[in-house]
Amino acid sequence: MHTEIFHDRKDAGQKLADQLMDCDGKETVVLAIPRGGVPVGYEIAARLNSPLDVIIPRKIPIPWNPEAGFGAITADGTMILNEEMVRNLGLHKNEIEHEADIVRREIMRRTEEYRDGYPPPDMENKRVIIVDDGLASGYTMLAAIESVRKHNPSSVVVAVPVASSGAARLVVSKVDRFVSVLVSERLPFAVASFYREWRDLTDDEVCAYLHRDNSNEEAA
Repeated sequence: MHTEIFHDRKDAGQKLADQLMDCDGKETVVLAIPRGGVPVGYEIAARLNSPLDVIIPRKIPIPWNPEAGFGAITADGTMILNEEMVRNLGLHKNEIEHEADIVRREIMRRTEEYRDGYPPPDMENKRVIIVDDGLASGYTMLAAIESVRKHNPSSVVVAVPVASSGAARLVVSKVDRFVSVLVSERLPFAVASFYREWRDLTDDEVCAYLHRDNSNEEAA
């Protein structure tokens, strides 16, 4: 069965932008989730002639299995938990708060580094497009959505090149519009498997994208 494969994040961003052309203009703000969502968001913001910024939701790791997470949190403390997982793991409130606080401090450090002193964007009465390079579980995106809602945007759009069917179901009811080039039933699901070229970005590369440094494009 044929599966859509993106060459890289630049290609994925361009394909997504094709589906978002009705969102162009300064009344739209593009918020990318670092690190992988930033090259995708860069292409969308450039095509729409809209400002690009970041929002940094991160998973809250299971204390004894840090590769797995039981929820996600953002810089402003917005937290979304997988309640069923929390119950099954037997996590107590103080354990959750301890792990969440560690993650939030790292989020704030990264936010300050990426923004380099610039204030967060004005989202009130704006269309906000939240972008990542893919959705696996969807919980980090849920935290981003709830955080953005606090700023009274006119609408919230989630745009991702690829999403698992489970993540898509989780997110679609929480936003005004959900845009994805591909929603996949593939199991196990891994975002990287839908890209021919896949690598981790550095913080310096993220900052370069945010400063519209065209010399630092991923395809280079």
